[in-house]
Amino acid sequence: MRIEIIAGLVSELNSQVFARLWSFVAPADLVRNSCLIVMGSEGRGEQILKTDQDNALILRDGFDHPDLAAVAQRFSDALAGCGYPPCPGQIMLTHGLWRQPLAGFKATITDWLLGHPPDGAMHLAVFMDARPVAGDHSLLAQAQQHLRTLFGGSAPLLARFAGAVDQFNEPGHWWDRLGGLRGRDEQRFDLKKLGTFPIVHGARALALEHGLSSLGTRERLQALASAGQLDATLVRDLVDALHFLMGLKLQHNLRQQALGEAVHNEVRLSDLGTLERDLLKDSLAIIKRFRQHLHSHFRLDAL
Repeated sequence: MRIEIIAGLVSELNSQVFARLWSFVAPADLVRNSCLIVMGSEGRGEQILKTDQDNALILRDGFDHPDLAAVAQRFSDALAGCGYPPCPGQIMLTHGLWRQPLAGFKATITDWLLGHPPDGAMHLAVFMDARPVAGDHSLLAQAQQHLRTLFGGSAPLLARFAGAVDQFNEPGHWWDRLGGLRGRDEQRFDLKKLGTFPIVHGARALALEHGLSSLGTRERLQALASAGQLDATLVRDLVDALHFLMGLKLQHNLRQQALGEAVHNEVRLSDLGTLERDLLKDSLAIIKRFRQHLHSHFRLDAL
């Protein structure tokens, strides 16, 4: 089955699980006066295996629930009981930052963008992929509109946001190292940081610039091509590279689970067959082209 179909099915199933669990632990008045959201790869519909919880709760301004912290903890515990471990970075509604009234979220978003908190850029990126799963969806829509209004087509702000595409750069050229593995048997490659992340974040930044509401990376790229904002051939290649990397990551994560190992994104290059190495090399060449486009488009070298 194609990897994007698997991801879509898993995303829909996860959304049903999250909504049902929330209805079990949250009082009805809290459900009505809040919006439970999922973010990151779960929000984009690109999550397959259960990795960690990326969620938040936006409350209606003026609404208060005395046991909110306890309800949030029960929800997190219920998710953990279903196999969704807590987020190591605490991006979940048990943390006060991710459990605020709408006005508080707007103020936090403003600080992420215009201030200089250490995690501001990545928190913005995570929030940009937010998708509602329960409660009043309009609360998320208002927070997202606030984010778009703040950017307001500002070239410096967009460039600063897009610049995160280079966050996980490593020296040297990975695509030049994949031709032969002799003497490099234990060399490792991070399928997320060096693979899918540049595609995902580049598409995210361009979608923000052009006011696109799409969440999935493929949908964002295709919408950009349809609007004439990105070359259709490059979009086709990026989607192919993204799906190859997602499939490779799933294959290796399943292997890790079968061996009783902790699931992670790194793969030993010696574990790749000849065809996989060739496809990875081609994928990295496509990502390099996309990075070059982003550097030119957002003038990242001037930052």
